Formats: sequence, structure tokens, C-alpha cells
Amino acid sequence: MAIADDLKKTLTDPTPLYFAAGTADLAVQQAKKVPGLIEQLRAEAPARIEAVKNTDPKVVQDKAREAQEAVTAKVAEVLGAFDPKKLGESAQDLALRGVGVAAEYAVRAKETYDKVAEHGEQAVRAWRGEVSDEIVDIAEIVEPDPAPVAVAVVEAEPVDEAPAAEDKPAAKRTAPRKNTAKKAAATPDDAG
Repeated sequence: MAIADDLKKTLTDPTPLYFAAGTADLAVQQAKKVPGLIEQLRAEAPARIEAVKNTDPKVVQDKAREAQEAVTAKVAEVLGAFDPKKLGESAQDLALRGVGVAAEYAVRAKETYDKVAEHGEQAVRAWRGEVSDEIVDIAEIVEPDPAPVAVAVVEAEPVDEAPAAEDKPAAKRTAPRKNTAKKAAATPDDAG
């Protein structure tokens, strides 16, 4: 049964769909920035092309040789410091560090996944128009109807040890019923 429950939970979880919707929405937002970037590249391209044309090939070759010599020296230094005894300790240390880093990236990936899924849920609500419905609901909670509420006044009587059964229904009514008013208003229209 555990497999069936896990499968049911997996198939009914909307988070992957929200993640896809969030990814699509973020891609659209980034795609809207592309025309501006293209214009920027068009403006900067002539200056960059001129800089490449004006570069002396000998200077580039000299810099390439310097970089090659630096890399060769670094490799020789690393190979010269090679100690087989320390290699085993280093391998274990690197493996443990790798596990820690992998765990950290897994946590970050989950957090990012949740953020994109939440963004997708908001995007789906916006596409459906549900965001405006929620705002209306919140507004109704914050600002209830300004219609006056009639309150029935119940006079207090001396309290006996056992309250009378008649007092209980009167105590429960504090506001007029709305359904009765609607029925009463509908009755004259039906008769006419």
C-alpha cells in the first residue's frame, strides 16, 4: 500500500506543474529583455571590432607565450610536490568535501525549485484571474458590509437554578434572518 500511496501523492502533487509554469513565466520575462540587449550589442559592436582590428598580433602572441610559461611552471610545481603517501589522505579529504558540497547544492536546488514553483503558482493564478478574486475576498473580510445590523434586545430575568426552555431560542437570535426578508419580498411579486 505504501507504493500506491506514494504513487497517488506523486501524481496528485501540482508542484511540478507549477514549476514548469514558473519556468515558462521567467523565460518570457527574460525574453522580453532580449531586444534591449540586441540594441546594446549593435551600439557597441563597431567599437569592439575596431579594437580587435587595431590589436597588434605580436602583443597577442607575447601574452599567449607568457600564459603558456605560467601554466607549464605551475604544472611542474604541482608534479614536483607529488607525494604518494599524502595522496591517500588528500583523496579522502577531497571525497568528504565533495559529499558536503553535493549536499549543499542539493539543498540549494530544492530551495530554488520551491521558489520557482511558488512563482509558477502565482503566475497560474494571475493567468486565471484568481488573484483579483483573492483581493476581493480580502477586501470583504477587512471591510464588511456597512449595512446596519439589528440587534434584538433581551431583557435579563432573574436566574433560576434551571433555565427555562423558552429563554434559549430568544438568546440565540441576535440578528434578523436574511432569508425571511427575501421570501417576504418575493411573495408580493408572485401574487401580482
